[in-house]
Amino acid sequence: MADVAGGRIELVSLTKRFAEVAVDNIDLQIASGEFFSLLGPSGCGKTTTLRLIAGFEQPTAGKILLDGQDVSAVPPHRRNVNTVFQSYALFPFLTVYDNVAFGLRNKQLSKAEIEQRVYSALELVKLRSFEKRRPGQLSGGQQQRVALARALVLQPSVLLLDEPLGALDAKLRRSLKVELKALQEQVGITFLYVTHDQEEALTMSDRLAVMRDGKIVQIGAPTQVYEEPADTYVADFLAVSNLMPVDIISHGVGGQCEVRLGESVLSVTHGGLDAPDHSHAVIRPERVRIEEFGSAGPNRVPAMVERLVYLGSATQVFLRLAAGTDIQALLQNDGDQGELAQGTPVHAYLAPDALRVLSGGAPTADLSATEPEDEPIRQAS
Repeated sequence: MADVAGGRIELVSLTKRFAEVAVDNIDLQIASGEFFSLLGPSGCGKTTTLRLIAGFEQPTAGKILLDGQDVSAVPPHRRNVNTVFQSYALFPFLTVYDNVAFGLRNKQLSKAEIEQRVYSALELVKLRSFEKRRPGQLSGGQQQRVALARALVLQPSVLLLDEPLGALDAKLRRSLKVELKALQEQVGITFLYVTHDQEEALTMSDRLAVMRDGKIVQIGAPTQVYEEPADTYVADFLAVSNLMPVDIISHGVGGQCEVRLGESVLSVTHGGLDAPDHSHAVIRPERVRIEEFGSAGPNRVPAMVERLVYLGSATQVFLRLAAGTDIQALLQNDGDQGELAQGTPVHAYLAPDALRVLSGGAPTADLSATEPEDEPIRQAS
């Protein structure tokens, strides 16, 4: 399948109001050929944003530009975009071949060209030998690939994906997200991917945007957003994080500072430049090091092992710090982790370069939502 030029998306002050504001004055630029994800909990506005780009909703204010052209008032079928939904929406009475060919036949192409493009799309998703089957004879993963082929065969400049792996089991999701990223790199089409699954967004995206209450909170590469969260909301939503209430007692250069956590004083390398006196420090579980009780040195906090959870390749260790804060550590099961048991006193080493002081209060809601988007669903007219 030939690469498709274009696919640059620009949102300018994009706003959508229903009974309340669903998308709130968003500005966003997505480069041609980029795999970009909108990430956030249920109701944050990510699906509404996708539906606005697709043309299924009309903006209340602002503009949607595709390759520099304002398409805000252009109907869905005249935008060079296509959408893959969580439900796949395949025609159950048509074969795989006919499902993929459906959109091409509406374009009045020759039989030879339709055949060439359908077989090319099926080869792309590794379903060439399944052309005569019907959707009911396919697994969930195979149905998802048919939906992808049906969207890609029309050669859109932008492919919109709304939780496309949400209906699959965990093992299949893990394998397909790797395939999906490889497929995107092969075809060179801009992918805009909507998900509440942090692992999916981190694994596949060139860049991602974390959303909350209709606004974009942070945009960046996965490593940047994971390692340098803008505030406590992003840190708490994006994978597991340890948020600890601290008081800043001194400021250094370049964001370095010293903070007090209970009776312990910790040196922090990042984030202290503009942080308020009462803040939160964050450290990821894989950066927490567990040492024998009584270990000397800075940035070591007395703790007690409260629970151990075996994960196979790693062990999740729940710790209660002397300050009363609960944190988690992640130990790789490489044979060197030593003997730990519930009730074992230890010291937790929180390295200065692994700590970051963040603005924003403690999260007040469950930010790790796992339910599908609950925004209003309206069919395109």
